[in-house]
Amino acid sequence: MASGAVRTRVWRNGAVEADNFPFEEISDYLAERDTVVWADLCTPDPEQLDQLAEELGLDPHAVEDAISLHQRPKAVRYSTHLFLSTYALRSNAEGGVDMTHVSAFLMSHSVVTVRLDSGFDIEEVVRRWDDNSDLLKYGKRALEHGLLDVIVDQYFEVIQNLDDQIEELQDLLFDDDGGHTTELQKRTFAVRSALLRVRRVVLPMRDLVETVMRRATTDDEFRSDLGVELLPYFEDLADHILRAAEWTESLREMVSSIYETSLSLADARLNTVMKKLTSWAAIVAVPTAITGYFGQNLKFPGYGSGAGFAVSLVLIIVLCLGLYALFKRKGWL
Repeated sequence: MASGAVRTRVWRNGAVEADNFPFEEISDYLAERDTVVWADLCTPDPEQLDQLAEELGLDPHAVEDAISLHQRPKAVRYSTHLFLSTYALRSNAEGGVDMTHVSAFLMSHSVVTVRLDSGFDIEEVVRRWDDNSDLLKYGKRALEHGLLDVIVDQYFEVIQNLDDQIEELQDLLFDDDGGHTTELQKRTFAVRSALLRVRRVVLPMRDLVETVMRRATTDDEFRSDLGVELLPYFEDLADHILRAAEWTESLREMVSSIYETSLSLADARLNTVMKKLTSWAAIVAVPTAITGYFGQNLKFPGYGSGAGFAVSLVLIIVLCLGLYALFKRKGWL
């Protein structure tokens, strides 16, 4: 969807009455109490958002939060509407995680969503609403549930992708090829960074869903159009976000364990290399010591004869082979 584009739809008594109608006609449908109006603004122009805020009576603080890039997922009740601020997640080609800030204004019989970029496919939300058209008789609460449900489902897709990457890291972890050490550490750090981004979104999202449910069950206005039939859907949504949070935490512990284990294995490999170097140094020291010793001005037995040379050569070979066998048995070579 292009910059500043608007997507609209209106339902009357749970059935779609108009789709993609002009933005200027929103006020006409809002005047009719038996309708539910939805408008989506993607990368809105400031003037466009100010116009909508003035027309619908949106709180200036909520409007400011809707276009902010650094908001924490939250649900805030204002005098004229309920404001939701959250993030949609998606995996990118490099295996990292991209975020899209998604906000929603819920009024008596209208919902306005605001996206700061086109990374979040709003048409998937529309398809979810169409697939659960029987819930639309509950009005804006059904639209709210469909939006949050799509966002949470995408969390699972992102977390599953990170889980697959961690499995690949585990396969590399015990690879005997020491050349993978740097690659392993780079990929581990990248996954840790991605998990941190996911955690910053998923954990507050749990509080957001709980706040929505709490208001829905205690506020008379919300309870009247939520209906007892829609409440289980929100409870299921809360269960999903709880599972996503727990999954994220378990992956965070796993990747930390992989990183620590990789450092331990690197130390172990270095220790093995030192053992090998020390062993070969000891083996090389034997002929060095013998030839060096007999090369001094002392005449060794057999000096100047073929027998003396044979004795020294046999002594070097026997001692070197003995040391090699000893170090091999100890696992140093």
